[in-house]
Amino acid sequence: MQRGRKKQGTKNAAAKITKPGPSIAATLFAAADKLRGNMDAAEYKHVALGLIFLKYISDRFEARIAEVKANPEEAFLLDDPDAARDLIVGAGIFFVPERARWSFLKENATSTKPTIGELIDQAMIAIEAENPTLRGVLTKNYARQELDQTRLGEVLKLFSDIKFEDAHHGQDVLGRVYEYFLGEFAKLEGKRGGQYYTAGCVVKLLVTMLEPFKGRVYDPCCGSGGMFVQSERFVEEHAGKHVDPKKARDQIAVYGQESNATTWRLAKMNLAIRGIEANLGTKWADTFHEDLHKGLMAKYALANPPFNDSDWGGDKLKGDSRWHYGVPPAGSANFAWLQHIIYHLAPDGYAGVVLANGSLSTQQSGEGDIRRKMIEANLVDCIVALPGQLFSTTQIPVCLWFLTRDKSNGISRDKALRDRTTEILFIDARGLGTMVSRTLKELTDEDIDKIANTYHAWREVRGDYADVPGFAKAASMKEVAAQGFVLTPGRYVGTEEAEADDEAFDAKMARLTEAVRKQMAEGVQLDERIRKALAGVGHGW
Repeated sequence: MQRGRKKQGTKNAAAKITKPGPSIAATLFAAADKLRGNMDAAEYKHVALGLIFLKYISDRFEARIAEVKANPEEAFLLDDPDAARDLIVGAGIFFVPERARWSFLKENATSTKPTIGELIDQAMIAIEAENPTLRGVLTKNYARQELDQTRLGEVLKLFSDIKFEDAHHGQDVLGRVYEYFLGEFAKLEGKRGGQYYTAGCVVKLLVTMLEPFKGRVYDPCCGSGGMFVQSERFVEEHAGKHVDPKKARDQIAVYGQESNATTWRLAKMNLAIRGIEANLGTKWADTFHEDLHKGLMAKYALANPPFNDSDWGGDKLKGDSRWHYGVPPAGSANFAWLQHIIYHLAPDGYAGVVLANGSLSTQQSGEGDIRRKMIEANLVDCIVALPGQLFSTTQIPVCLWFLTRDKSNGISRDKALRDRTTEILFIDARGLGTMVSRTLKELTDEDIDKIANTYHAWREVRGDYADVPGFAKAASMKEVAAQGFVLTPGRYVGTEEAEADDEAFDAKMARLTEAVRKQMAEGVQLDERIRKALAGVGHGW
């Protein structure tokens, strides 16, 4: 996420901000965090993120009204409630009733009867009533006793003083503030935060490797929707300067599912802020036991499922048609997730999945047999071992599985260069990453490019692919079978080549011996100086 703590005052905060610096997000988070008091971070998260969402949809509504008023051919339609509503909703903007607008709330931020919390709750209820897609999504408990109403009013005013403006009507700025808040709350919540938040650099790596330009994008455990946000961002950034980014991103359709009710709501708000239309089902539901997208065949699947989940109810699904390569053990859902994703993968589809490293080598409870059958079916495309400390929520070492039903898909040059359809690419990226705090590491853009470019050169059978000792190896199926179908990259990539040393052995020994002799002589001199210094203070020997 963004870093930096440069102070951002409110005196000049009304100035137009085109790039969301870390100071803006950090300042807003620090201010909003004062509201928390004794409230648990998991509970308070929805209070803060709800305010951000309310601010955004209100700003977009007001901007659309101003836009219509400036157009003589449309301005008169605002006098007709039905026509006015069509002008708003038809532009893909949520309709915000008068008493739910940010301007009204700001004017009443110091109100005591009703309190600002009661007014915000009423605003949320009114917004849900006007916008069916938001029903049951918004937070409506701002009037609670443990939430300091005076501070709530102060935070609301602070949010008011900063104008979220950019070329995309504030979507980029406010979206990144929202992303920053999600990341900070994930850190505060520790392990629980991992249920809805995946490290940004890991998401970016997955998307950069899969390149989801066109087709259905699916995440069966979508959390707060980070995979979708990054996918849309990738498409927009690579649309080309002559292509409308909006038209480019319309080329992908987003499908997701989330079993946690509050996380499902987070995802709905996160995607709405970005203007991303997504089918997350009509409710939250368990993907294994109530698949909301049964007939879906996705071109791309991206997922960061719960690691080694032992409470997934596998004992009730032993005869499920998804278990084509073997029944997953009730004690771990890792291979249930992989097979569920394969089940929903289109014939030309690709998937990227974050899993615990144990999935690469375990032989327990039939998992080794499932992995072997998946490999023999030629489904495994690439395995990436990631460096440690990328997740603030867990210290479990993790890896990326890349799967496909058709390895010949995507080959852009003469296949005779190399038949990669009989290979699996192994990348050991454990040596990459930069520490950004005492306990947290991030993959830099250079790291991501190094991994992704290696994968694309191999996948597209480009002439510039070559194995790199200690980093990358295209292993044949015969080599994988010889390793007992264990997929740990370290078994295949070997060790990094040492730098060439042209110095003759005798010359090197003479040089090193002379260096040691000098260091020993300096040591004797230092010992004598220390002895004399101690003698000078009465402690000689």
